[in-house]
Amino acid sequence: MRSALAALFVREVKIAGRIGGGATVGLVFFLILVTIVPFGIGPERQLLARIGPSILWIAALLATLLGLDRLFQADDEDGSLDLLMTSEVPLEILVAVKCCAHWIMTGLPLVLASPFFGALLAIEPPGLAGVGLSLLIGTPALTFLGAIGAALLVSLRRGGLLMAVLILPFTIPVLIFGVATASDLSGPEGPGFQPLMVLAALTLIAAVTGTFAAAAALRVLLR
Repeated sequence: MRSALAALFVREVKIAGRIGGGATVGLVFFLILVTIVPFGIGPERQLLARIGPSILWIAALLATLLGLDRLFQADDEDGSLDLLMTSEVPLEILVAVKCCAHWIMTGLPLVLASPFFGALLAIEPPGLAGVGLSLLIGTPALTFLGAIGAALLVSLRRGGLLMAVLILPFTIPVLIFGVATASDLSGPEGPGFQPLMVLAALTLIAAVTGTFAAAAALRVLLR
């Protein structure tokens, strides 16, 4: 079972890298959003530093959802999804592996790049660390929540916009506590860990509910 899961993980990573729609497109989209915003609100450093965590989180949210609608569609088109569903390995575990591979190829590069992009928004070093930590903890929740929409729209071609409409409302709590975590960790009163704990709890809840809900949706829609 471990070898099968490892093979699936490696396959997902290779496909994401070969298609070029994983890390590269998401990272470029992330950079474009972060670069455009200062031109729209002006070059005032204090304003940029104050709203910088919010900008980075919104950009990370949109970049994470980019291409997530293809999480199961590619497998459905080539027939491999039917093989996965008839596998001896529980479908929930397979969905979790695919989500983890997607996050490593899309979410993790955003986390690693966030300090460099945050410097463009005049965020101080403590703030950069806070943003990076909040994205590291919170972005997996975005992937698992997006997996639900990807499963619901697995048979619908070009359903990326519809998936965003379905999933974005559920990502609002993650966005709120992600920004709050980044702000509190770099606040003048010292780090506050309450939003961080709530954000971690939201990620755990999203991992469980997203995995089981996506697997249930695939079973119902592809029965």
